[in-house]
Amino acid sequence: MMEVNEMHYTGPVYRHPLEANTPILEITYGCSWNKCVFCNMYKDVKFGASPMDHIEEDLQELAGIYPHNLRKIIVANGDPFALSTKRLLEISSLIRKYFPEISIISCQTSIRNIMHKKQEELNQLAEAKYDDIYIGIESGCDGVLKQLNKGYTSKQEYETLEKLKNSKIRYIALLMGGAGGKKYRDENIEDTAKLLNTYPPMMISIITTGIATGTKLAQMRDDGEFVQLTEREILEDEIALIEALDVPNSTYFYGHHQNNVAKVSGHLKNKDDLVAKFRERLEYFEDNQPEILDISLAREYL
Repeated sequence: MMEVNEMHYTGPVYRHPLEANTPILEITYGCSWNKCVFCNMYKDVKFGASPMDHIEEDLQELAGIYPHNLRKIIVANGDPFALSTKRLLEISSLIRKYFPEISIISCQTSIRNIMHKKQEELNQLAEAKYDDIYIGIESGCDGVLKQLNKGYTSKQEYETLEKLKNSKIRYIALLMGGAGGKKYRDENIEDTAKLLNTYPPMMISIITTGIATGTKLAQMRDDGEFVQLTEREILEDEIALIEALDVPNSTYFYGHHQNNVAKVSGHLKNKDDLVAKFRERLEYFEDNQPEILDISLAREYL
């Protein structure tokens, strides 16, 4: 059997912390957009599609490691939905050749690429087991989306999530805490909550915005164009977001990313408990480390 490091992984490979035990199959490498001001993950990797023979070789490798009745797999990297629907369907068939009981083919993707797919295409992808997809929503506020250079508008977010809803593909909303900075602070919370309430995700995952050295966002900060929120303001905004949410009780809020000062997670049926935990963390810092609340901590990670 080949060693795992002989898998065809190109550059950084990312999966959500909750997917630590889910196998990853590379079908693209790099990012099809690669222009977000905060991201340097794929700066040195040109976007491309993995050859089908590489994909099959990797599936053979995974089949020697994971059980035949595997139910979930992640296809990577930056945005597999940049591939044609025909190619994605071919990959789904190949996956099920080696893992016939697969019920979820997950991936990380963007509004920008999903929005170019027709409703019929998304329906086909749902039938082919693409589900539980992670979308870098970041924000529902036009000002923030433009500031981050996401490549789409909030109107396109609504249109895209409507198609996704109709296809019955579930999604996880990836949000960036503090992404609006001082300029869009209030609008960011209000508009993002409105979007999520209209199209509830199965999970909301929030990460405090990191400003990596060498990114455009770092330059914007240094030039005074982007003014970071303090740690107190970020915690207050997380509380405000949770209070503004009106989503199904089953929706899970994940806040345990390493960038987050307050690591709080739980189902939103327990909104009051989540808010109480955030307030407890805020009180803890006020009593024990008040100096960090009114500054912006350095974060090099996304």
